[in-house]
Amino acid sequence: MPPSAQPTPFPLAFPPVEGALFALDEATLLRGIEGSRHSPRKRIILPLHRTQDAAVQRMLNFLQPGTYAAPHMHPQPGAVENVIVLRGAIDFFRFDAGGKVLDRIPLKEGGAGMIDMEPGVWHTFTAVVPDTVILEVKRGPYRADLDKVFAPWAPLEGAPEAGAWMADLLRTPPVRESSVGV
Repeated sequence: MPPSAQPTPFPLAFPPVEGALFALDEATLLRGIEGSRHSPRKRIILPLHRTQDAAVQRMLNFLQPGTYAAPHMHPQPGAVENVIVLRGAIDFFRFDAGGKVLDRIPLKEGGAGMIDMEPGVWHTFTAVVPDTVILEVKRGPYRADLDKVFAPWAPLEGAPEAGAWMADLLRTPPVRESSVGV
């Protein structure tokens, strides 16, 4: 079973929203933030897509500092991804195939707070301030066995060395070795 499909003793996500229209309100933000504060993962997702087979996967991801999402890439053709910071701030990391940091990009709400990436980009991110909320948009449908490939040079989520690995990564100064943007 792939690591992303292994059962966990805590919820990874809230149930998806229902109905033809969803409007983000303060109560939903507070519920998600509270969920991330109590999650051992220090994050929790609220799916905005109504079903896993939706052509566009949209989700709010509520994050706390110290959360660890194992570096990964989305290998499927057309597997583009957008990350938009709605509240708080994250550091976004892009890597080469061997694990070298190519970019560390600080993203924050209210300005330069968006990443758009093509398939095959090795990446991760982490919250740098409490109660961060991001919107992720990816091509669907979601299939756990095809969605992502985890980096062989980084620990998986839950591994004992994951916290130290992320702490080392956060000591990397902001860098852009490649052309980012226009």
